[in-house]
Amino acid sequence: MRLLLVEDEPDMAALLRAALAKHDFVTDHVPSIEYAIEAIETVAHDLVILDRQLGDGDGASLIALIRKRRPHTPIVVLSAMGGANHRIEGLNLGADDYLAKPFVVDELVARLRAVLRRPSQVETAPLAIGNLSLDLNHGDVFIDGVKVDLPRREYLVLESLMRRSGRTVRRAVLEEDVYGSDDEIQSNSLEAHISRLRRKLAEAGSTVEIHPVRGVGYLLRQS
Repeated sequence: MRLLLVEDEPDMAALLRAALAKHDFVTDHVPSIEYAIEAIETVAHDLVILDRQLGDGDGASLIALIRKRRPHTPIVVLSAMGGANHRIEGLNLGADDYLAKPFVVDELVARLRAVLRRPSQVETAPLAIGNLSLDLNHGDVFIDGVKVDLPRREYLVLESLMRRSGRTVRRAVLEEDVYGSDDEIQSNSLEAHISRLRRKLAEAGSTVEIHPVRGVGYLLRQS
């Protein structure tokens, strides 16, 4: 899952990104309404976490734009404006949930997962090629119907390749899908994830292989 975090406090943003990464979320962070608008217009996120007291205005003003541009994207407000009137206002504006600061990380994660599970959200059909399938709604990978456990980044690599199976996926596209906007990417990190993923797929008997395309990227196809 790829989240957009709109939060202007650097320490809070860093804490949230680190905590969410432990729960398999990739987080893009922006510090203002201005940058949030650009992110909303250009990237389809699975969920938006929205602070209200931003340097350039009330983050709640973004809810209408998100609902217009990304009508099925869940919105969770996370704000120090936690009074009953503030929560009611945020929910009436269209937020799916509203959590006051200070908060417990486990509760936030539970609320995010609950919002993402709501039946009102559009169910996505599994991706499948050969004997390999990927359940996008639950983040599960199966080979011949047997579940294969993958770490978060390897799962994201596989998802990116499966969405474009049969086509060469450029390295820059893979990095954008696998890493958050603030992540520091080591020169060989992507290759290491792909190497481990290829080994695990082969060991599990997958009929699908990942092929490097020299100087360009990678290609997923049935062997």
